[in-house]
Amino acid sequence: MGIFQASVLVLAGIAAGTMNTVVGAGSLVTFPVMLAFGYAPLEANMTNNVGVLPGGMSGIYALRGELKNQWPRALRLSIFSLAGGTAGALLLLTLPVAAFKSIVPVLIGLAVILVIIQPWLRERVTRRTRISKGHAFLGDSAIFMTGIYGGYFGAAQGVLLMSILGAMFDETIQKINSIKMVLGMSANLAATAVFIVRGGVVWEAAGAIAFGSIIGGQLGAHIGRRLPANVYRAVIVAVGVIAIIKIVSTQ
Repeated sequence: MGIFQASVLVLAGIAAGTMNTVVGAGSLVTFPVMLAFGYAPLEANMTNNVGVLPGGMSGIYALRGELKNQWPRALRLSIFSLAGGTAGALLLLTLPVAAFKSIVPVLIGLAVILVIIQPWLRERVTRRTRISKGHAFLGDSAIFMTGIYGGYFGAAQGVLLMSILGAMFDETIQKINSIKMVLGMSANLAATAVFIVRGGVVWEAAGAIAFGSIIGGQLGAHIGRRLPANVYRAVIVAVGVIAIIKIVSTQ
């Protein structure tokens, strides 16, 4: 890998790490860049997943203040995200990419709608004195399904998680984002383990993306922390719409 390619991948990693920490969809930057350099879609997807993982860890560390008192929730839900990420990675290695990508725009579109109505939805949820076991099961199932998506492809996984977590918890959007980071990283971690065992990760490219994503994780935390809730929500919606357009245009 030449200096030019390595430099571009580092810059793409910075952009991805920043986007993932603010809202998600960083893979919409790194994945196309890898394809442009001639990597096969499968190895690009696996390598990208491994590369952005350190950026997720960097973002979690930067958001440790927002995660204070949120760890019990985050760790409990991360079990479902880990399981989903493992299942998604295995699906990636066994199913055609087109079979899953056909429903990705629908999922992201639903997430965008949920983000838009999130204040109203959260108010409806918090009016109840307690959340029933049935609602808790739905939430856990949604996190598991999002983990599958994250292990399989992952672009805009953060948009999905933000919409789900926003409906589940009555917290500031910054605190919800910090939980999202833990769950997204959990799915990535599980998928990374599967990909390493399977083989096929381009480690030079993954290293360049990882270096950039660590920097981006810190930048994204500072940016997200300063965004007002309404602006934050608008950014999530914009990223979700762009993700839909990007994915549909490449099918």
